[in-house]
Amino acid sequence: MGRGVNLCPVAYDGSALRGVPRTRAMTTSTDNSLGGAPLTGVSGRADTLAALRPPVSRLAPGAGSADAAPKPPKVRRRGTPLWVRILGWATSLAILGCIGGAAWLETETSGFESALLARVGRDLRYSVYPGPTTAVRYPTAGPYDERLGYTQMPSFLERLTAGPYRVTAQARMSPTLLDYLDLSFYPPYAEKTSAGLQVLDRGGTLLYGANYPERVFTSYASVPPVVANTLLFIENRQLLDPAHPYRNPAVDWDRFGLALLQIPLQVVNPGAQRIGGSTLATQTEKYRHSAGGQTADGVEKLRQMASASMRAYMDGADTTQTRYRILVDYLNSTPLSARPGIGEINGLGDGLWAWYGTDFTAANQILRAPPQTEEDLATQAVVYKQVLSLLLAQRRPSFYLTTNRTALDALCNEHLRVLEKAGVIPPALADAAQNFKLRFRDEAPDPPDVSYVEQKAVNAIRNRLTTMLGAHTLYQLDRLDLTTETTLDQAAQERVTGVLKRLADPAATAELGLTGDRLLTGADPAKVVYSVTLYERAPHANLVRVQVDTLDQPLDLNEGARLDLGSTAKLRTLISYLEIVEKLYRDYHQRDAAALRDISAAADDNLTRWVTDTLAQTGDQGLPAMLNAAMERTYSAGTGERFFTGGGLHSFNNFEKSDDHRILTVSEALRRSVNLVFIRLMRDVVNHYIAEGPARKDDVLDDPHHPARQTYLAQFADREGSTFLNHFWDEYGGLSPDKALETLAAKAGTREERLAVIYRSVRPNATPEDLARFLAAHGAVENDTRPGAHPPAKPQPLKPATVAALFEKADPEKWSLNDRGYMAGVHPLELWLVAYLQESPKAPKRQMLKESSTSRQESYQWLFSTRYKHAQDTRIGIVLEEEAFARIHADWKRLGYPFEALVPSYATSIGSSGDRPGALADLMGIIVNDGIRLPTARVTRLHFAVGTPYETVVGLDDQMKGERVLSHDLVEVVKAHLLDVVQNGTAQRAKGAFHDADGNPLPLGGKTGTGDQRFDRFGPGGVLLESRVVNRTATFVFYAGDRFFGVITAHVHGAQAANYHFTSALPAQLLRVLAPALQPLMLMPPDQG
Repeated sequence: MGRGVNLCPVAYDGSALRGVPRTRAMTTSTDNSLGGAPLTGVSGRADTLAALRPPVSRLAPGAGSADAAPKPPKVRRRGTPLWVRILGWATSLAILGCIGGAAWLETETSGFESALLARVGRDLRYSVYPGPTTAVRYPTAGPYDERLGYTQMPSFLERLTAGPYRVTAQARMSPTLLDYLDLSFYPPYAEKTSAGLQVLDRGGTLLYGANYPERVFTSYASVPPVVANTLLFIENRQLLDPAHPYRNPAVDWDRFGLALLQIPLQVVNPGAQRIGGSTLATQTEKYRHSAGGQTADGVEKLRQMASASMRAYMDGADTTQTRYRILVDYLNSTPLSARPGIGEINGLGDGLWAWYGTDFTAANQILRAPPQTEEDLATQAVVYKQVLSLLLAQRRPSFYLTTNRTALDALCNEHLRVLEKAGVIPPALADAAQNFKLRFRDEAPDPPDVSYVEQKAVNAIRNRLTTMLGAHTLYQLDRLDLTTETTLDQAAQERVTGVLKRLADPAATAELGLTGDRLLTGADPAKVVYSVTLYERAPHANLVRVQVDTLDQPLDLNEGARLDLGSTAKLRTLISYLEIVEKLYRDYHQRDAAALRDISAAADDNLTRWVTDTLAQTGDQGLPAMLNAAMERTYSAGTGERFFTGGGLHSFNNFEKSDDHRILTVSEALRRSVNLVFIRLMRDVVNHYIAEGPARKDDVLDDPHHPARQTYLAQFADREGSTFLNHFWDEYGGLSPDKALETLAAKAGTREERLAVIYRSVRPNATPEDLARFLAAHGAVENDTRPGAHPPAKPQPLKPATVAALFEKADPEKWSLNDRGYMAGVHPLELWLVAYLQESPKAPKRQMLKESSTSRQESYQWLFSTRYKHAQDTRIGIVLEEEAFARIHADWKRLGYPFEALVPSYATSIGSSGDRPGALADLMGIIVNDGIRLPTARVTRLHFAVGTPYETVVGLDDQMKGERVLSHDLVEVVKAHLLDVVQNGTAQRAKGAFHDADGNPLPLGGKTGTGDQRFDRFGPGGVLLESRVVNRTATFVFYAGDRFFGVITAHVHGAQAANYHFTSALPAQLLRVLAPALQPLMLMPPDQG
């Protein structure tokens, strides 16, 4: 039946005759004898039925015989009349035709499914509500979902909420959508063509934006017609047919049917080429959401088709606009392999740029404009063939774009003729494109020039985000569908950056008052790197407002370097000192005077004696009074004393020579930053921790048989032995066994005894013959050692007897490791390491250190002899000092010190252990926050997957509490003395830099520090042989008012630092210069975090 015929089903009730009344269901009697009654259940039909029956003989053949018994007659049923059968067939065909016609009409118009799917789609919804939810399903695979971070959302949220963040809003999926996703379909929503990390400042200004793909068509109107027509001809010719506004774009029934018919052919010939049944819609589902972007099996293909169908009708039954969107989405997202230096390439625009170096905007203009000249036509042909190649390469991107580009060129030429014959492109364009051979860009394009200076704060945030989210690289981070709101103030950032950029100009530095004594002098100011960071205290976090660094490199000077920040370490030392005083006060302030005097008399350290003596003399005046009294304790600033610390004797100097013979209070020493006072203060701190140890130092040192001596000596042997092994590993690690042996043997020269000990220790299973060859190869010869003997005119090789004697004497079983090291003239552990590497040349250092523990002790066996008591005492003192510094490090670490160990030397009090400007600022934040350590926040809000079913907002938890790490009383004392440093001390240049809304100066306190890091080489007796500058750093860490704090650093790296003589006066003066750029922040209302 043709289209337009109203097909109606026909019911057949079993009647054989037209016009016979049908009064009730027909029944049949079981008695079929001719003499019986008429068929029951038939009214007015018996005669008619009888008339239609053919005549039947009553007797069987031979019935004329008188003896024959009568037989029941055979009843012959009447066959169905032909016209009845024809009517039945016609009716059945009408039904099948009705079904087929309806199915054909549905494939053409999609009328039924459009209504059904549009109705279902209305229930597949999601909405964002406050708080977290479990009404969500995240994808588990798919390149698109992985790239945008949707598959990682559970782990992202777990990591964030384990820290100072909580989910503040999240998309809740409808029950119908949840059921739909539980069936393994892909969620229908308007997917993003381009997405990536967006970083905003505190006011919503864009600081950094990444969008991938970068070059996209914004709408169907922006697609050149020749590109759209080419794609449709190759992949989906019926997609934009306007005759059927409700058509399902996910299925092309003609191609799908051909694909099904080819399945048997594939079974017979798996290598045969197949016609794909996919549409642009299902292909997009595949490379976005299927695992690996591949169709694994038939079930996955059906999942793609079903998901694409539902997505097509999510906005209603009319798919006209949806089909245009599908074409644009395909062009913008088709996968086109990857290139080193670029990464994954998606979409036609990025593909043209990455593979051919073609500008996307220019390409679109060229393809739109009719060529006016032969040159125009040639240019258009080049661009068109590039576009065509990428549309075709999508089938096997890596093969065509990297492995076999010749095959891609040939495939393009084949399609050019087909496209010409179909009228998609004009003949002239086809001819010109065939004459052009594809020319790929040989190397990946250079990344755009980026100013690290301007991006330093953003890069710090990006690096922080990778840690927060567990992202492996910035590449991965930048491709997440994520918008972050940060604490940075872009306006202030730009103002500060503008000032710092001017400082490369000598005229500008002079104008700004940054030249002169202890500031910049004649050296090039452009070589000085500046770092400025400003924080604002909020109720629940410290917020980074400004972070600028003029180092035009990826390194973040504020957080990525270990710098000698000089006297800023005095602030950490002062706090350690005051913490000990506070602890002693709390331990003893309730004791009576007699008990305090007894404690003082028994004390082994100055601090315990001073606290108990003060309490005994003055009584309990309260903790603030005790802390203030501690600031008035006096120390000598003299430089004549040499200090045994850090494993050797050291002397120290003051910056001002006039201080060398003075006695100063701790308060004045802090104000004027006097070194020797803090060296002696650190000694008191160290001795206090030693006195708190399990055994009294004097008892251990006085008694040569004290049980603790052996423990301390073993610790020393283990630590120093590890130090030596680490040094030797740098020399021998990675060498072959033979090369390691040769390197060690070279240190013995030609001395046969040393060579023999080395060889037998390293190769204990060698034979005398092996030793003889080794000695000969290293130039060992006979020597007549008799008195008065003259050396032979010609060196003689070693005699067999001499070799045998050396072999026997160097037997490693006869000598300890320590003895063999002495005999060989090398460190015993160096000898052990080379022997170890013979058997385990590939062993990692960690394994080597673990397996050397016994040998480390053996190499120091001499030290355990009581006849070396003085040497033992020295080394026990070193171990005790190291243990004390381990406790000091724990105190500093609690207050934000960034490194895992301190240099165990009093010089740590003046900066020898290094620090970071950012960590110093953390310490100042604790002081500003009344002793409470709050987390430092750069990101206040993370908005994932905006406009998708996975949308989630994560914000700082306003219920989080900081950790009290210093007491209120201690902090008040420290703040007051930091204020004194600015008012009357080394930071006076910064005095009065900021004011409040009424014009009154804001309280400004801080600590300065200058680090002149040098490489010093000493000779015997401690004689200085060489001293060269490594870098120079000056720092000022400060607080302003009760909300703001920060740090400013000036740094010169390398030998050129010797030409600079600035001190911490430079960053103090720079803060004053930057005050107008920072002042607007000071006047803004407090941030509530």
